[in-house]
Amino acid sequence: MDAFKYRRRQMVREQIQSRGVSDPRVLKAMDEVPRHLFVREHLGAQAYEDFALPIECGQTISQPYIVARMSEMIEVESHHSVLEIGTGSGYQTLILARLAGRVYSLERVGELARRAIERLRPYQLDNVKIQIFDGTVGWSDVGPFDRILVTAAAPKVPKPLLDQLKVGGKLLIPEGSRANQQLVLYEKTADGLNKLAGEAVSFVPLIGRHGWNANEVE
Repeated sequence: MDAFKYRRRQMVREQIQSRGVSDPRVLKAMDEVPRHLFVREHLGAQAYEDFALPIECGQTISQPYIVARMSEMIEVESHHSVLEIGTGSGYQTLILARLAGRVYSLERVGELARRAIERLRPYQLDNVKIQIFDGTVGWSDVGPFDRILVTAAAPKVPKPLLDQLKVGGKLLIPEGSRANQQLVLYEKTADGLNKLAGEAVSFVPLIGRHGWNANEVE
């Protein structure tokens, strides 16, 4: 018996649909995935509230609305290959796994990656692969990708990620300063890149060779 089923349904209705997210596949995934299993045990009662929560290693699990909004913005289809930068708790990874054909997720912090793998193990996913690596470099061995979703903020989009995006593909990333960022959607065309700026957000920094330097964020 899922004691949080009603809370999830309420979350989807009041926090997500009410703000304009309408993709039925995204709404279904948000309704079905148990967010309380992806937060620290003592925070389980807050898992369906309208805010981000801390997880291990100084990182966060994003606000439910932001997870849904980003998932909708990149328009994932069932045949798509998706690269996720920043596995974190594994929550967004599982949402993507419900939407995409394949999900490749990179996490810089080994402990986070291992915990996410353990949380995802009961779902017996055959379309998800997680690797411990610098996400700003991407995953060229299995690219190019139809979609790339970056779940940490960078001063600008890492060039290797754009290079690994297919023509016709979309990349979504929080861009800006440490204090102020906005979602930016890139679409790769045969003639170059189309760029669409979205709403203001607040994410942990994307650390790596093509992101923030670890010394700059301590």
